[in-house]
Amino acid sequence: MVLLPLDVEALTISPVRLEITADPGQTVTGKLLLLNEQNGTTTFYSSFENFEPSGDSGTPRFIGAEDGLATWIKTDGKITLESGTSTSVPFSITVPDNAEPGGYFAAIFFGSQPPAPAGGEVSIGGKIGVLVLLRVSGEVAEGGGLLEFATKEKNRFFSTLPISFIYRLNNTGGNRVVPQGEIKIKNTFQLISATLLANENEGSVLPGSIRKFEVVWGNKLPMIDNKEESDSGFFTVAGRQLKEFHFGWYAAKMSLVWGDTNQTANATYNFFVIPWQLLLIIFAIAIAVFIIGRQMLRKYNRLIIAQAMRNQPNNE
Repeated sequence: MVLLPLDVEALTISPVRLEITADPGQTVTGKLLLLNEQNGTTTFYSSFENFEPSGDSGTPRFIGAEDGLATWIKTDGKITLESGTSTSVPFSITVPDNAEPGGYFAAIFFGSQPPAPAGGEVSIGGKIGVLVLLRVSGEVAEGGGLLEFATKEKNRFFSTLPISFIYRLNNTGGNRVVPQGEIKIKNTFQLISATLLANENEGSVLPGSIRKFEVVWGNKLPMIDNKEESDSGFFTVAGRQLKEFHFGWYAAKMSLVWGDTNQTANATYNFFVIPWQLLLIIFAIAIAVFIIGRQMLRKYNRLIIAQAMRNQPNNE
């Protein structure tokens, strides 16, 4: 689901994403469900915009509706809903006869303000929308590859989990791709410590773009005031190390497959996990036990010697 620039008060739309395949010249139809959860009767206005990738985060950047998929979509211009009611909104997509095979991407928005006319002032108000991912049938070139696989900060040494891995995939083809695969974490003895999905949320890489994916090994740190809980607390870190104990050399082996032609990529990243906080506590406890035990043994020996001397017969 897409929110721009502010959330529409208590408007729910589903589904949040449409994945459609159509032939040139074909018209496809479908329905969206709108639910008004706010108090009072409200009118919502529809609009359409194409989008393209923004950076490598996968966040869409909306670029208007002068041509392309945004001009192929039709739906009701406005929908009035009473509080607590829902309605099914039909839409259609008519693909031009001369549309090139490949991927086309747009969003259907519903907002609290009517869309501004061409050349008019931008209307103020929130809008919420659903992404439309259209593939026009036909032969589409595929290309690209894995650009990077490493830990998030390219570190090789860690004291505890969680550990974040990132990989960047380049798509030079004509349609979006959804990479699939896994990351296997093997320890010093080549035993599998964890198997992670490489793209659990099924994120797409749009044509002509690079996308960065993040995969986390271990439980994510809790959020406090919109920030991750600091891991600087010595005993907090030691507690996590005890709960999820890992020690030694590890290898993260990633295998990916994507596209209709099943392109593949494999990569390995080696790193170390040394839970030094926990080891320091264990070492300190061991030293304390050794010292106390040694003192108790000496005291015990003195008691035994004293008792033996008291029990010796008097030679007088």
